Order: sequence, then C-alpha cells, then structure tokens
Amino acid sequence: MKSLLLRLLLFGLPILALIVPVSVITQHQATTVLAQGPGGVTVGRDYRHDVSPPLRNLKPGVISPRHEHEANINPHINAAHQDQLDPVVQSSLSAAAMPSPMLNFDGIGYPGVSCFCAPPDPNGEVGLTQYVQIVNEGYQVFDKSTGASVFGPVSIATLWSGFGGVCQTAGGGDPVVLYDQLADRWVISQFAGSSNPTDECIAVSTSSDAAGSFNRYGFHLGTNFFDYPKLGLWPDAYYMAMDVYNSTGTIRLGPQPFAFDRSAMLAGASATYITTGITGGSGEDLYLPSDLDGKTLPPAGAPNSFVEWPGSGVYKVYHFHVDFGTPSNSTFSLFANPSAAGFTVLCPTTRACVPEPNSSSLDGIGDRFMFRLAYRNFGDHEAVATNYTVSAGGVAGIRWIELRNVTNGPVTVFQQSTYQPDTTWRWMGSAAMDGSGNLALGFSVSSSSVGPGIRYAGRLATDPLNTLGQGEAVLFAGVGSQTGTGNRWGDYSDLTVDPVDDCTFWYTNEYYPSGSSQFNWRTRIGSFKFASCGGAPTPTPTTAATATSTATPTGTPVATNTPAPTATATATSTATATPQATATPTGTPTATNTPLATATATTTATATPPGTTTPSAPQNLTARPANGKGVQLTWSPPASNGGSPITGYNIYRGIASGGESLLTSLGNVTSFKDTSTTRGQTYYYIVRAVNAVGEGPGSLEVSAAAK
Repeated sequence: MKSLLLRLLLFGLPILALIVPVSVITQHQATTVLAQGPGGVTVGRDYRHDVSPPLRNLKPGVISPRHEHEANINPHINAAHQDQLDPVVQSSLSAAAMPSPMLNFDGIGYPGVSCFCAPPDPNGEVGLTQYVQIVNEGYQVFDKSTGASVFGPVSIATLWSGFGGVCQTAGGGDPVVLYDQLADRWVISQFAGSSNPTDECIAVSTSSDAAGSFNRYGFHLGTNFFDYPKLGLWPDAYYMAMDVYNSTGTIRLGPQPFAFDRSAMLAGASATYITTGITGGSGEDLYLPSDLDGKTLPPAGAPNSFVEWPGSGVYKVYHFHVDFGTPSNSTFSLFANPSAAGFTVLCPTTRACVPEPNSSSLDGIGDRFMFRLAYRNFGDHEAVATNYTVSAGGVAGIRWIELRNVTNGPVTVFQQSTYQPDTTWRWMGSAAMDGSGNLALGFSVSSSSVGPGIRYAGRLATDPLNTLGQGEAVLFAGVGSQTGTGNRWGDYSDLTVDPVDDCTFWYTNEYYPSGSSQFNWRTRIGSFKFASCGGAPTPTPTTAATATSTATPTGTPVATNTPAPTATATATSTATATPQATATPTGTPTATNTPLATATATTTATATPPGTTTPSAPQNLTARPANGKGVQLTWSPPASNGGSPITGYNIYRGIASGGESLLTSLGNVTSFKDTSTTRGQTYYYIVRAVNAVGEGPGSLEVSAAAK
C-alpha cells in the first residue's frame, strides 16, 4: 500500500467521508448500519456501478509522474505468541522429482507501469485461455498457451477510465485478481482513497476475456484505513479480509471480514456488501477467507471459512454465514480451533531479517498467513491449504498446512510441516492443491550466498504425510540483490490452478536483475504439472509419518516426472535494460530452469467408452414460488444420457435473463428448492445434466418470483 505521506503530497488534504442511509443515493457513499457493537451487521451498497467498454478499446490510463517510494510498512501484529520447539520440521530435501516448468517468462517489471514503488505485491490467475498478472499498479493479460502478451501492461487505472471518483483517480494498490471458474469471469480489485484507503473498487468481467468489458463497482467501507485486502471466491459471495487502522493509519484496530453479493455483480446489477465489523480488536491475528478451487462446490449452504494465523497456538476457524436477503441474519462466529504445532516467530524484533549476498536483508513478514487459503471439495472430504513463514534451524522455513472438513466439521489438522531442508532461507510462499489432491508450494529463496530467487516444491497425494516428497525445482535463479526500499519484498505471491485441466499450477513472484539495486524489481510467471494428475483424486495414505523435528521423507515417490527437454539460457537474458522497460514474452519462453535432479514417470490414463457423449438437456423445467420460502424447481431427465448414466444435475441461477451462474450441484434427482433467495425477487434458472463424460447443454430458461 502507498505511504500516507505520499498520498497527502499527491492528492492533497483528506476529504471528509460521510456515512449516509441507503435511501439517500449520492455520488459518494451509500451505507446502512443495521446494528452496532459486538455482533453488529453493517450493509453497504455500491455508490456507483456501470459496465466498462472493452479494455482493449480504452486509452491507457494517464500516468502521473511520481517519486520512487516504498509502500507503508506492515506493522508487526502484537500477538501473544509463545515460541516453542518445532516438532514438524522436514530437515532434508526429498529426491528431486518435481516437474520442470512448462512455461517460464517475465511478467510486469518496475515501475509497475505507474506505481514507482516497492514491493510489487505480485499475484495472478489463470482462466480458460488467458493468464492475468496484477501488481502495484499494473495489469497485463497473457496467452496461457504461449506466454505471449495479448494486452498490456497498462495501469490499473485504465480499467476504471470514465468511472469517476477515487476508483479512477486515487487507486492505491494492494491489487488482487481472481478467476471465478464457476461463471468463467475475472474479478479485479484494488483499494482507493483520497488520503487513505477507504474504498474497495471491484470489477467483474462480463465474459472470460480479461481484455473485454467489466461490471465495475465502487464500495465505500468507512472512514478508517482499510489495508491488506485478500479476496476469496465462494458460490454466494466474493469474501474479503482486511487489516484495519484508524483514519491516519497510526493505530491498528484489528481484522474485519466482508462479503460482496456475487450474483448481483455477475449480473451487473446494484450490489451490496455485508460485514460484521472489526472482530477481535487490535491484538487479534489476521485471517484469510477460503478461495474455492475446482468446480466441485462446497456442501449446499456451507459458510465461507476464515482461518486465522496461529499466534495464539491454534488455527481459529470462523464461519461467515451471509444472508443478503435478510442481512441481520448474517453471522461471523468461531467454529473450531484445532491446535497448531509449536513454532518460533520469524523476525520478532526487526521486520527485515532475510539475508542477501550484498549484506542487506529483506522483509520476512512472519506474522500472518500468505495468500491464498485454497479450498477444495474432494467429495469424501474438504481441504484447505495455506502457509506461513517461521524461524527454523536458524533460517526462515515455510510452515504449510492442510486442514480438513472446515465447513461441516470436525475440523482436523490433517497435515502440518515446516519445510526447512537446508540453510537457505525460504519464505513468501503460496500453496494450492490440484484436482487429484497433490499439493504444491511456491516461494522465495535467499541467503548470504544465494541471490533472491524463485523455487517450488510439492508432494503427491500418496507421498508420506507431512513431507514435500517430490523435492524442489527452480523457477528462476536469483541473479541480483535488492538494496534500500525499506527492505520490502512481496508482500505476497500467488499459486493458482488451471480451471480447464484442474492440474496445471501457475505461480508468480518477484526477483531482481543482475547487480545490486533498489526500485528495480522484476516478476516471473511459470507453470508446471504433476504427470499423475488427471484421474480421480488419489486415495489418502493410510499411515501418517511421525512428526519429528528431523522428519525425513521415506520411500520412492509413487509417480515422478521426466522434465521435458528445455533450452538453457543465462538468467540475465530476460532482464530489461532500464527500470521503465518491461520485457515482452515471445511465443517461446525466454529461459527455463531445470529441477535439481530428474526422474522417470509412468502415467495411467483413463478413457470413456467409444461413442459416449455428454447428456442432452434436461426437459420440462418449471419454476414456481415455493411453499414457505424460495423457488421450487422440477424437471424431467434428458432424452439421451449420452451412453453413460446420469450422475447429477447442476443448477444455474441469475437475477437477469441470460446471466445465470452455477448455484449448486445435485445428485441424480429431478427437483430442487432454492431457499437462498430474497422475497419478491425474480430469479432465472437453467439446469444441466452430468454424466461420466461431463456436463451437457442447458435446459430452456425459466423464471419465478421468490416467495
């Protein structure tokens, strides 16, 4: 985020922010307070929404000259953590069997188009055909099959051209990009404010084209300083966690959860958000919302689970139940608190403690979870994966975790392990799981002899528990070191999973070109895939590895991978000559890095019977007001099952004709009562049948007003 002093210099004196009733719609804020105090619910409505022209048709946003500067320091959160011996350290490298990068290319480089700041806050997402990267404060779209740029880089302000207000003129960074795979839409967010970040600007694409048009929304959150927004996708809402300070940014108030009405935003209609306010006060640790991966939905009606960093010694799991129809029914409550294994906090007395070869040091950020909290429903169990950085063996190690059954319970810590296999410092991680239950972890590395670089490690679902059993590979070797810029690094990175094959991981993080310099960061984007992914999720190992401080992976990996031959090049070949230039990837990655070793693999392929297709559309779909509350749907099976038995139906709903998105997945039934509705609102529905091949075409659209 930007420094407060810089905001005052650039944008002038603070502008008074008012809270006005929803019934008074002005160009500014529209917020209704339903209740105040502990447990109170606040509802806010967008103060403006519209549909942008296609981004590729917009003139790039105007870039105002700025001085080089660092973002605000992430103040250390004064958690009452008691350091303890870490009993779950993986202290040696597994045999190197990680797949080599499939694509490996440069993303946006300094100055981030228009930020002229550090750190870059790199994150990205992968869609049907595109990969989108976003940084402070730039936006670029790549062809995911080649790595070639298809749009940008442009300032994020381009997205808000013509919108007006602070979203257009005072975007402040901390951007996040998500891909909503349930609707095939992009979600772009950034905070904004005239003197401090008071607003959240969220844009939802109208199609799967990230260079197309967007439904744009400005939300005023209040007069406080709303920092460090982290978003997650869920069927009923886009959920967000923020770290809140007083209006001058000098006193921490605590974390706060938000939920934005996804259905309305997909339809381009006026949208509301719900928040239960600051939850635990200034001493509460930060939490992250669950971010859905894959297309298997959470259990029907499941709340979004927020998980809190375990400064208290436990992983606090909160349930955010949101009711947009009756907001006062919404709750944010503690559901479970399983114990975390002991650990020692990284950088307890100084923000920057990660060494570099130039004798400088980098920001460790060891007091919070790193982006994302990746959620999956595997059918027989739910899992969330995330990570945080701890001190282990005198260096930084990454504590990665897998919690299970976070919505229905009982919540268990299925795996937790500190990855510290040698004396290199590892931090700034991001974790995710593919559709087969394999887990990957991307991260930064550095030491007094290793320049800051980018690596990734992982495990197959059949590897011994609590180990990254596939070893480690290099995405980009460190070639330069950072100096100055307040030692900033990150503040986060991002590992995501391709929604098409549900197997290919995409990772982005930062690095520095050769030499030692400040305000000259670069970013890298790479993809990789476990060869064993693609079938049904692999059964869980029946025996768990004993967690000890010297745990060593055992056995030969069940499936390893033969890296595809790659051309080699010097790492400096991708660095740009000046800070203002950004490298443009070509159809062939400019440089690749081989894993630390190679191994062989066998892949088992599954096939459907010849001539089998998806089922035809369900027939005779009807919708009517339900008895009691909601909308009742009934339908008949398809005329053809495609040669494979029907296994279930997917229900799509919208509040405008043609604007339906996935609401829920059912078994082989022919009726459904939708109770997540607002009385009097008209809803539009289609139903699709599913067999072993996949989802078939949609039924005829029907509509009904909810009772």
